[in-house]
Amino acid sequence: MKCPYCGNMDSKVVDSRLSDDGASIRRRRECTSCGKRYTTYEKVESTPILVIKNNGNRQIFDINKIKNGIIKACEKRPVPMAKIEKMVSDIEKQVNNTLAQEISSKKIGEMVMEGLKELDEVAYVRFASVHRQFKDINTLLEEIKKLTQADALKKGE
Repeated sequence: MKCPYCGNMDSKVVDSRLSDDGASIRRRRECTSCGKRYTTYEKVESTPILVIKNNGNRQIFDINKIKNGIIKACEKRPVPMAKIEKMVSDIEKQVNNTLAQEISSKKIGEMVMEGLKELDEVAYVRFASVHRQFKDINTLLEEIKKLTQADALKKGE
């Protein structure tokens, strides 16, 4: 690491610790030439993931859009914010773990619906009606029928 004072390329690390947000490491260094100390930060380099929208457009993956969609689906439902945060975090991990540089909005929507199905069935139907673009009431009823059949199988009826 190049010393900002004298330009020497040799330094030693005096102290290392996590930054306040936990996303980087703060290092105190001392130049072996002039003896002055300075701080550097080390963080993981991440490549942006692009989301391929239904119309073919691409935009940078934004976890806040997913969070807002989930919150809207769970509006006026007894779903604790902690569970929403956990679900959002799990989806973000899934997207990052795909190791792909692009992911379809359909795939992300399916991840959200899978999580909402476990979290709250009404929120699931709300989200699914937008994500799957239900054309009429019959499509909505079919989705509800699938949900109740799956629920019946879980309960062993």
